[in-house]
Amino acid sequence: MVNKIEEILEQLKTLTLVEASELVSKMEEVFGIDLSVTNSVVTSSTDNNSKTEETVEKTEFNLILEEVPAPKKIAILKVVRSLTSLGLKEAKDLVESAPKQVKENVSKETAENGKKLIEEAGGKASIK
Repeated sequence: MVNKIEEILEQLKTLTLVEASELVSKMEEVFGIDLSVTNSVVTSSTDNNSKTEETVEKTEFNLILEEVPAPKKIAILKVVRSLTSLGLKEAKDLVESAPKQVKENVSKETAENGKKLIEEAGGKASIK
């Protein structure tokens, strides 16, 4: 069994980038899985064995509530509740414990919209 795995690994090392891409596509099709790479740096071996690096564009963002001025707490609390499915107590705890993550792994558009709403209510937010 170990020899079979080692043979497969040795064969994989000889693949070109195009062949490796086709292999991944075929594996996704046959096994019904998603092997796409996101939010990382991919290092690939080319035909002449030199290394190339490609950065993958970030597609998921986190919305962070950074600061809540005391006079704006209620307005920001309402915005946090509208952005999340939190109850009143949970949203209040989140607002009072800033800096705190409000939304996780959302699209850039959703994160920017949430940041805009928080800032319009008087708070400070960031997108990471």
